[in-house]
Amino acid sequence: MKFLLVEDNQDLANAILSRMTMAGHVIDHAANLEDASAFVATGQYDLILLDIMLPDGDGRTFLKQHRASDLDTPVIVLTARSQVSDRIGSLDMGADDYVTKPFDHAELEARSRAVLRRKSGYAKTTIEIGGVVFDPVAGHLTVGGEEVQMRNRELRLLELFMNAPGQIFSKNKLADRLFSYDDDVSENAIEVYVGRLRRHLKPSGLSITTLRGLGYRLDHDG
Repeated sequence: MKFLLVEDNQDLANAILSRMTMAGHVIDHAANLEDASAFVATGQYDLILLDIMLPDGDGRTFLKQHRASDLDTPVIVLTARSQVSDRIGSLDMGADDYVTKPFDHAELEARSRAVLRRKSGYAKTTIEIGGVVFDPVAGHLTVGGEEVQMRNRELRLLELFMNAPGQIFSKNKLADRLFSYDDDVSENAIEVYVGRLRRHLKPSGLSITTLRGLGYRLDHDG
């Protein structure tokens, strides 16, 4: 999954970045509303973690603008305000959930998973296609009944394909979803990851088709 973190406290931001990266997510960081708006205008995110009190304004202004633009990316508000009215106000403005500071990072991860499950319409986290069973939250994968170990970006790539079988993904689209803004992405990086994923999927009924000039598509041969 690709997240956007909007948080001006650098120590807290670093802790969240470290935790979410270790969990296998790609995450961009904005320390103010101006940068957050620029990220949203140029990229696509699965989840936004949004602080309320930012140096150039109130995060709720960003939230209202985000919803007014018909963008449906889930938003979890990070707030130091414990008043019930403040929390209700954030939900009424379009937040999907909130976490009150200080919080346990395990709670933030759990709430993120819950929001993403609701957004996807899944009561369970596993995705099953052909001979592949994948739990993106736990990072657990079986192919043809055998457990397979893969690196984080390979797992995220598989997740993208399995969430949209038959959809064509361009190299630029995949790079945007797999790497953060600050990552240095070589031209053949996507080809390398797709090649690795193909090898892992050989025993299954799934294949990744290359469409010259367009990109890649996950096909179910069975």
